[in-house]
Amino acid sequence: MTTTTAKQIIGKLPRLLPLATALLVVLPAQAQWRVTPSLSITEILTDNANRGSSDRNARLITEVRPGIAAYGQNEYVQLNASANASLFGYIGGGRGSSRRNRVQYGATGRLKVIDEFMYVDASARSSTQAISAFGLLGQEARYNNENLTDVSTWNVAPNITQRLGNFANVRLRYTLNGVKADQSRFGSSTAHGPSFNLASGRSWQDLGWNLSYSRQDVDYEQFPDTASENALLSLNYHLSRTLRLTASTGYDSYDYNSLGGRTAGRSWSAGFAWRPSSRTSLDMSAGRHYLGKTGSLSASHRSRHSVTNLTYSDGVTTTRSQFTLPTALDTAGLLDSLFATTIPDPFARREAIDAYLRVTGLSPTLMEEVNYLTNRYFRQKVARASTVYNWSTHSTILSAYASERIALSVGEVDSGLLGSQPFALNDNVRQVGLNAAHSYRLNTKTSATASLTATRSRSLDTNIVQNQQTLSMGMTQLFSRKVQGIVELRHSRGERGVNGARYYANSISATLSAQL
Repeated sequence: MTTTTAKQIIGKLPRLLPLATALLVVLPAQAQWRVTPSLSITEILTDNANRGSSDRNARLITEVRPGIAAYGQNEYVQLNASANASLFGYIGGGRGSSRRNRVQYGATGRLKVIDEFMYVDASARSSTQAISAFGLLGQEARYNNENLTDVSTWNVAPNITQRLGNFANVRLRYTLNGVKADQSRFGSSTAHGPSFNLASGRSWQDLGWNLSYSRQDVDYEQFPDTASENALLSLNYHLSRTLRLTASTGYDSYDYNSLGGRTAGRSWSAGFAWRPSSRTSLDMSAGRHYLGKTGSLSASHRSRHSVTNLTYSDGVTTTRSQFTLPTALDTAGLLDSLFATTIPDPFARREAIDAYLRVTGLSPTLMEEVNYLTNRYFRQKVARASTVYNWSTHSTILSAYASERIALSVGEVDSGLLGSQPFALNDNVRQVGLNAAHSYRLNTKTSATASLTATRSRSLDTNIVQNQQTLSMGMTQLFSRKVQGIVELRHSRGERGVNGARYYANSISATLSAQL
């Protein structure tokens, strides 16, 4: 069994090559960088490991998780990378579809080729993703292969920037990326295409403008190729120091097998941008594109003890494009905005955030809408809200989302993807979710945490509804600057599958982790 598990992990090592290459570039350089190996061991005792409704399997689960994180920069390179491998062992209960191992990694970097002229952005990522919005999700599926698959992506984008005096700034970019999933019916693909941006320079004072164009061709291994083109002209006018009027007009074109509706057309929008201070911003617009009325919202406010963000977007997209440009909401990103004024140096701020998460016991990532697998184009509307509060002994994080996906292209490309589930299950789906977490620091080394997560998915075509809720409470103890222990009680309940079979589960876990 151990030999088989080791072979499975070794088979995934080629996916780590982009990360290894980035490390080889940055580490020998004279730079401000940090490499942190880590190791954690978790023991979980649960009364329902497979989340069954009637067949409940008590089980002791062991997870051994070595990892490494590296971040830093020098004159030419910026890098932020991490990787970890989880090995799972089980005692008791039926094996079912339990996972034996998991490898995850993520790396983003920038290489400066010619100062103020040419640079290259690159990223690589591998993570577990939900196959369907109607199945075990998130932590409920951590040890179960039933509704999960591994998805790996890579992205390389050379950029050329040039200032045309004070008149304008120009940027040319060519993007190449790839997406591959272990789920064979999700189409592995590569994409490539140019983008162009021309923006007003310093000589334009009250009036600003921006002209952009992009094209992407997607080549699938199993399905017909697709393409998209987007052109946009944006204008803004300063009414005052803090208020700008905005307007845009554009044209979007998509080449895919549609359900019969339009796949191209003009768009326009009008709105405003308000910046009353460096801590507060609000951008709003309303308009139309070829699919109907649309709008956007982006708002943020930062105070001494809190950061709040609100966003709304509406557009045509695909699952693969979301994998190549992940929009995961994470605690570290919120804290980065909160600590930005007191710790201006990004390297020192990163270390402060890592230390803060260790002492509070808060999760480094937050819930986001379920990005389930589909090979189709769809229109997606998403509203997100998040806030973090930090006082001397209390910290609170709240996040919520609401999303709607409406399929635009034909469903034949998803044939076989859902197995025995209804064919129209993932066509048109609404999701809502809420996450709340609170940490109380008893002293400099001990914290108590509590969190609540609730999600709801509804298929508009089949009227199938799934709910999941999880409540957890834990204690975090720092034994030293690099060693910590966590004990957690967890209760979860919900439905799984299209038949709505209800389950509930309780567990207690203990984790010992160390930075090496």
